Amino acid sequence: MRSTPADQPVPVWLRRTLILAGVYNLLWGGWVVLFPMSMFSLAGLPQPTYPAIWQCVGMIVGVYGIGYLVAARDPLTHWPIVLVGLLGKVFGPIGFVYAALITSQLPVEFIWTIIPNDLVWWVPFTMLLVLAAKHHQGGDHTGDPTMSFQDALQAHRDQHGTTLAERTDESPVMLVFLRHLGCTFCMETLQDLKAQREQIESGGVRPVLVHMSDDDAAQKQFAKYNLAGLSRISDPDQDLYRAFELKRGSLWQLFGPRVWFHGLRALFRGNAVGTLQGDGFQMPGVFIVHKGRILQSFKHATAGDRPEYACMSGECEIPTPS
Repeated sequence: MRSTPADQPVPVWLRRTLILAGVYNLLWGGWVVLFPMSMFSLAGLPQPTYPAIWQCVGMIVGVYGIGYLVAARDPLTHWPIVLVGLLGKVFGPIGFVYAALITSQLPVEFIWTIIPNDLVWWVPFTMLLVLAAKHHQGGDHTGDPTMSFQDALQAHRDQHGTTLAERTDESPVMLVFLRHLGCTFCMETLQDLKAQREQIESGGVRPVLVHMSDDDAAQKQFAKYNLAGLSRISDPDQDLYRAFELKRGSLWQLFGPRVWFHGLRALFRGNAVGTLQGDGFQMPGVFIVHKGRILQSFKHATAGDRPEYACMSGECEIPTPS
């Protein structure tokens, strides 16, 4: 079993930082919603023509405050909330510099909102994320197998009760290890499998999905992509992931520049960001397995990599040289 946040003490300062951020956001957001003109009066700026837009900003800030208070209950589990908050606190000042100093579309006096709203939180939020990364990459889930490869095939069953070993004896299996079901890249994987399923299966290869959630949640998610009929294996303890030597990702593999670029691509393809369901640091992978032997493998270098599933099954068209 992998360790959980409850197994290790959380530093008091970590929770207090999030509580302070939550209370601050709620107070600041409430002030802007209830008294939208007051900040402009204090700064000696013209009153806005559409105060409702400014009130919407206050509402968004207040909602973030609720998120920070929720994260404070279990910071090492709810680190994605902190990550989203930090991104907002980084991109906000970047937008301010562009709007105030480059295009002069925003009064420079607004810097007094940037400092307490954004800049002062950069260091503590970054420290929280580093601590969460170390926590999740530590413990007894280092990627080392807890059972042998063959034992893992025998121990894991799909929703029909058939072992993975039996599935691989029947026909070649494309074993697709997913990231957590709320991940944008997990949704993109399901989208790709939906588009390429016919090609994959035409070559006699059976796709099997491995996930970390309970079977009901997986069935509902896969049904959105017409994949509910595929064999699926629930592996919340990630024993099967470890048997195939799939490790947790580093911060670079999960949040590096390539990942952000691929994430934007996935969003433009209609894949939203869902709630964390499982180990957010777990890396995915794809394997062709037949009669207990791995014939092909693809281990993601970053969370956003997209393998060519049809090509792995031998059913893609390879362009001829001109």
